[in-house]
Amino acid sequence: MSEKEKEKDNAVTEKVVSEADELPKTIVRRVVKDKLSQLSKDSEVTVLRESLRGFCESARIFIHFLSATANDVCKESKRQIINAEDVFKALEEIEFAEFVAPLRTSLEEFRQKNAKRKSESLKAKETSKKGKMKEPPATNGSGSEEDEDESSAE
Repeated sequence: MSEKEKEKDNAVTEKVVSEADELPKTIVRRVVKDKLSQLSKDSEVTVLRESLRGFCESARIFIHFLSATANDVCKESKRQIINAEDVFKALEEIEFAEFVAPLRTSLEEFRQKNAKRKSESLKAKETSKKGKMKEPPATNGSGSEEDEDESSAE
């Protein structure tokens, strides 16, 4: 294989790998625009494609770095599953400790919402089960149970 073919093959491989790892541009654009609009309330901010690509790549690299550090924290604890505390410790290790408190708050709110949703869902299921148990069996119009048994046998 010639040098040109190797370079072309490497470029294609790199592009496929980066596309698989890319964050959704629409979500990154929304996050960036929301934050920038909070900072600059007097005018609308436009984000160029190149800037958006830079944000996407930076976020991807940050996620990879944070994931690897959280994995190291997890392995130090002799576990194989990364939990939220591992991520918080990893943030502190990579010197982003100022994010830990707001993220803990956000995680707690998320857990409370999920717990509330789950309990509401369980209550709804229990209510529907009780409702089905209390309903009398359907009759075919004559009102006798024998007619009902015969119709269900057919």
